[in-house]
Amino acid sequence: MSVSPPPPSAEAEPYDCGMLDVGDGHRIYWEVRGDPRGKPAVVVHGGPGSGCSPRAPRAFDLGRYRVVLFDQRNCGRSTPHAADPSVSLLHNTTDHLVADMERLRHHLGIGRWLLYGGSWGSTLLLAYAERHPERVTEIVVPSVTTTRRSEIDWLYRGVGRFFPEAWDRFVTGSGTGPDGDLVGAYARLVEDPDPVVRTRAVADWLAWEDAVVSAEGMGAPYAARPSAGQTAMVRICAWYFSHGAWLEEGALIRDAHRLGTLPGELVHGRLDLGGPVHTAWELARNWPGARLSVVESAGHLGGAETLRLVRAATDRFAA
Repeated sequence: MSVSPPPPSAEAEPYDCGMLDVGDGHRIYWEVRGDPRGKPAVVVHGGPGSGCSPRAPRAFDLGRYRVVLFDQRNCGRSTPHAADPSVSLLHNTTDHLVADMERLRHHLGIGRWLLYGGSWGSTLLLAYAERHPERVTEIVVPSVTTTRRSEIDWLYRGVGRFFPEAWDRFVTGSGTGPDGDLVGAYARLVEDPDPVVRTRAVADWLAWEDAVVSAEGMGAPYAARPSAGQTAMVRICAWYFSHGAWLEEGALIRDAHRLGTLPGELVHGRLDLGGPVHTAWELARNWPGARLSVVESAGHLGGAETLRLVRAATDRFAA
């Protein structure tokens, strides 16, 4: 492992990286940026299935943090990759990912670490923290979700009232009616033996995701991904959401008391149509150590004010 810390900038290259065998034929990619002697933090990416982003370390002063990034099972640089239709997702569940995080922490010799992540990443890090609170120093979450079935139903049905044209196309692509199991239908379509069916389902799913964030002025971030990344993310998203992420409905909010006074900084956009701020408010109400900041002008993807608040939190926790 290298001992020469890079300069404290978000563009610094990883000073260490590797592939970790986590069992079931899976190997997850990991990398570390920042100061090898700094405060340990781990970035838990969203999606599920998006892969880690090299932009994520912007949330940290890399002169004071040792930031771990990793690609969750079947995505990013982890293997086997879900872009291959023959790859099974059976050993890719929330429990598997929580266990992978623990293996990675142990592999890197980290006793306790700060958890950072938004969207699906907040679901996974909350599941991890509620099972292993003794391994967590603080939590920072931009864009809170807990992947309850009610939240999934809102994202793929309820919010359609704001984008009726796009939602009608999404429903049509599912092959079901508006009252059908849309997510379940897409989970089947992306596993279809016909590549034309799979490709169309991926495109229809991503078009809907982009429609939901279209008012945030950031283009079409989901459709802009490389094709292999698109396929992997949609397969994994549909797999997780069609199973309610294998979580008891409402359990993460119900059990937030397990985090006690563990410091948490929650930052959520008032204009997040896909994940309304109510979930963040519920979580903060049930977690004594959490503080919620609502950014009036931000949506799900955040922005300059979201980043400022997140960075202020990590700077404070670094001290």
